This record gives sequence, structure tokens and C-alpha cells, in this order.
Amino acid sequence: MTATGIEMDLSAEADLNFECIPRSVQRFLDEVREFAKDVLAPRAVQLDQQAAEDFDWEVIQAGHELGLTRAMLPRELGGLGVGVLGVAMAMEELAAADPGIALAFGATMLGQTPVLLTGDPDLQERYLAQFAGPRAVLACNAVAEEDAGSDLVIPQHFPDARMRTTVRRDGDGYLLNGHKRFITNGAVAAFAAVYANLEPHPGATGLTCVIVPLDAPGVRRGDVLDKMGYRNCLGSELWFENVRIPAHDLVGGECQGTSINVAQGNMARSSVAAISTGIARHALGMAVRWAGERTQGGKVLRDHQMTARRLADMAVNVDAARLLYQRAAVKVDTQLPAPEREPAMAKLFADRVAIDAASTAVALMGSRGYLRSYGLEKVLRDSFGTRIFEGTPEALALAITDCLYRNDDDDDDL
Repeated sequence: MTATGIEMDLSAEADLNFECIPRSVQRFLDEVREFAKDVLAPRAVQLDQQAAEDFDWEVIQAGHELGLTRAMLPRELGGLGVGVLGVAMAMEELAAADPGIALAFGATMLGQTPVLLTGDPDLQERYLAQFAGPRAVLACNAVAEEDAGSDLVIPQHFPDARMRTTVRRDGDGYLLNGHKRFITNGAVAAFAAVYANLEPHPGATGLTCVIVPLDAPGVRRGDVLDKMGYRNCLGSELWFENVRIPAHDLVGGECQGTSINVAQGNMARSSVAAISTGIARHALGMAVRWAGERTQGGKVLRDHQMTARRLADMAVNVDAARLLYQRAAVKVDTQLPAPEREPAMAKLFADRVAIDAASTAVALMGSRGYLRSYGLEKVLRDSFGTRIFEGTPEALALAITDCLYRNDDDDDDL
């Protein structure tokens, strides 16, 4: 049994040998690759340039039919059981075509994770079984607020967090009040995993996770945010006014949100790093094609030493980012509890690789890289997104450094 509760034919020692991936997982990845190439890529630029509130349910439905909304769920719940590694590799394929659509599916998995982690069969039946149905359903994870972002990612900041979303006991249940911002899928999700502070605990020291159907009385969805990138998934605000939460919809009980949030982040960062890797791979592919065709000074750009060095560095970094996220995903799939260090390192590195690769590709393509019609400026805008969610570089640096000092007596970890 793995950290995700899913049986995987992988060992910790096999983290770079993917011949042992089950055939069912490989078939899934092959299907996702074709879906990304044939369905997502042709329409990505057009959808990016539509109004902020436009959402392509047709694409989501097609992805649902492949299993992208239930890839993380075990088979006994109607899922595919591909584990964190299978999900991460699928995210790279999707992000190489369009990271916004990748994030829409990834955010759904993030919203499912607290329910999956509980092992509570009643909670799982009520909220996870719906993803095995014929109609596409999305979920979301509601953590960030107007005045509390990274403070809700870094546990040592919890006492000083300016958290406004609260949950308080009321009879045999709870009342939820507050306001969440920047919630991917918030405008279209069926339910949210909402993190609130249990009154009267200070800051976020009473962090508690509750599952909230977004059609419940007292829930209001705010306007869709007009984002710089990732425009093919919708981010919005969520308002909660005296929303009644049955006791059985608390995840893990009162004040258990910290451990759930930490585990959730450690599980998700491999997939976020994979999205960055897909963005970088897209930029590299465009740069390689351009440098192989464009002539300057009597020879193609690829034959210029400076251009060759740029392409080589991009290729090395994409491969390195991929190996880091795959190593992290395997460790999450094979260790309990899910490790903190490797996913944080994978995300920290891949975030930078995506931005550097996109910037380099724009520089190589010059004015054409700056035009919307070529699609590269979209890649550049998208490259900054993953740097923000699931831990900023500064928050990740604190986590990694804490691991280094926590393990300073173990030479094998340095």
C-alpha cells in the first residue's frame, strides 16, 4: 500500500526505471498524449484569447472520458489508480499542449485528495463516486484568501496568519463563514475542500478542512478572475455565509487541517512540477523548430554557437526537471508519509526551468515570439503561473532548508 492508498508496481529503488509501469498506466498515458496533441493543442491559442469567463466543457468532457477526472482515485472507487507518477506524467503531456486544461484536471484531483486521505468510506462514497459517472464533474481546493496566501502553506506562520474564513460549532454541526480567493475551478466545481479556522483558535492554528457542495445554501460564487495566463481554466472567489456543515463532512475531525494540507501539498507538487516541465518542453520544441529553419549570417541559427548553447541548456534543464518530478512522484507513491523534500525540490527547479525556457525561446524567435498568433507569448505568460500556486519559491526554500537541517546527521541525505 502506498502513500496515496493505491497499489503500484513500483519500488523506491526503481524511481528512474519506468519499464515497470503497469501496462494499464502506460495505455492511459498514450491516450492522454494523443488527446493533448489532437484535441488540446489545435484550440489552445484560440481559447486563451476568449473572454475570461469562457470555459470549454467539451474538452473537459473528452478528458473525463479518458479518465482524467478520476485518474488518482483507486479502482474500487471507480478510478484508474495510476498513482502520483501516472498523474504527473499525464500532467506533463497536457501542459505541453495547454497548462490551463491540465490545471483544471489537477485542481479537481487536489479537491479530491482530502477525501481520499481520510479513508472514510462514507465520505468517499458521497463525494468521490460521482467522478465515475458519464458526466464530467470538477472539484476544487479552497485555501487562499485576500490576506492569507503563503501563511497558509508554511505551518510555522499559522499563529500569525490573517485568516478570515472560520468554522464554529453549532448544535450537531458547524457553520462556515468567510471568503476564499484565487480558487481554480471555483466557478464550475461541484464541491470544494475548504480550509477554515476553528473558532476561537488564533490565526490558523485551528485549521480544519470541510467538504462543501457549492450549491449549498449560503455559498456564493464570485466573478471569474481575468488572469494573465492559464486562461483555459477558471479562477474565482467563493463566499460562505452561515453555510451549515454536517459533522460527517469534516475531514479528519477538528483542527486536523494542518496535517491534511501538508500531505496534500507534498502529493501535489510533483504534478505541478510536471506542468512546468510540459510548458518548458513546449517552449523548447518551438525554439528547436525555429532555430532549425531560420537563416542568419548565411547559416541556420542552430549552427551558430550561441544558439546551440541556448538550445542545449534548455534541453538539459527540461530533462533534469522531468527526472526530478518523476523521482519525487515515485517517492510519494512508495513512502508513508509522503516526503516533503523531493516534491519541493522538483517544483522549485521546474518553476524556474519553465520561465527560463519560455524567455529563451522568445529571445530566439524575436518579433515572432512576441506575436500572439505564433502562440509563444502564451507559453511565456503561462510559465509564471506554477511559480505561484502550491508554494512560492520562497516557501519551498523554507521547506527544503528545514529538511536539510532536520536530516543533518544523515550523510546520505546531503
